[in-house]
Amino acid sequence: MDSATLKENIEQFQQIHIDVARNATDDFNLFHDSQQWSRIYQNPFHGPIVLGFQIESLIENKLFQYRQTHSENQFIQTHNLNFSNYQFSFANAIKPAQQVAINIRKTQISKDNDNPSLSNRVSVKSDNKLSLIGFKKETRQPLFLPYADLSSLSKNLTDYADRSILKCHANGAVKHFFLKRKFMNVSNAKNFLCGSIVDQRLFFDELRNYYQFPEIFPCAFISCALLENFMLNKLDFERSPMVYGSHKISVNRKILSELKSNDRLHILIHLQPESDSKKNSQIYECYGLLKNNAILFRALVELIPLKVILNTCRNTAQEF
Repeated sequence: MDSATLKENIEQFQQIHIDVARNATDDFNLFHDSQQWSRIYQNPFHGPIVLGFQIESLIENKLFQYRQTHSENQFIQTHNLNFSNYQFSFANAIKPAQQVAINIRKTQISKDNDNPSLSNRVSVKSDNKLSLIGFKKETRQPLFLPYADLSSLSKNLTDYADRSILKCHANGAVKHFFLKRKFMNVSNAKNFLCGSIVDQRLFFDELRNYYQFPEIFPCAFISCALLENFMLNKLDFERSPMVYGSHKISVNRKILSELKSNDRLHILIHLQPESDSKKNSQIYECYGLLKNNAILFRALVELIPLKVILNTCRNTAQEF
């Protein structure tokens, strides 16, 4: 299977896929609701749209197949490439019934003894329009937030109530995090995979006693955590919604392999995001912690106000 073959592999999300994926991850964003999308002021999509993490889960699966077909997993194991890194920029929304084509470029392999890696460029088109572009890279160390220091946090985050605000001291500075607690559940993971048009048997097979959570599924709870934080801060989801601009995610594959059903996932959202003045966006530092604060994933999530996108479209139209 080469990149041309993958490019011709057309998928199609239906509303039932969106509903299953968002219910599995408690994503209550109005953009995905088959009825309530119309409550969003000046919604340019004119209907529900596919979840960003849902698209990334489909990409994860396509790359999983690509790795198997090209016998690349041995290289990953031999060189201890324990981190899966995803970097994607969102260009256009994907809607139900659109034809979705994923193109995976040929793997770039670095055999540098100090920094070996595998990397693939990825693009996604819906109805022949670019929707997403970026890459997935396998490395020994996380590409994103590699020097994160969460050591000052309590080793037992279960002592804190869900939706608590936590303080973290690092390098002479104090960071405040919103805590959202979730439980890793096999049935929810299966549903999320089904919603992402992925065969759940690749990850869960009771007859073989095989259970392996996919990489993107735990990360998808970031959406729920962000939404609940915004809700507590009285964000108007109808008149002031935001959309994803980009995702940068590093997943610890070794820690993921130890994840069990009903394990607690503590999601931390940094309450003082960085601002990108050029794009009028905010970039949130996010973490997923397991027992003893083992970092399962770390992510930089960019959010852009919908009104900024609408203003950009209007200004572009006026130029022409």
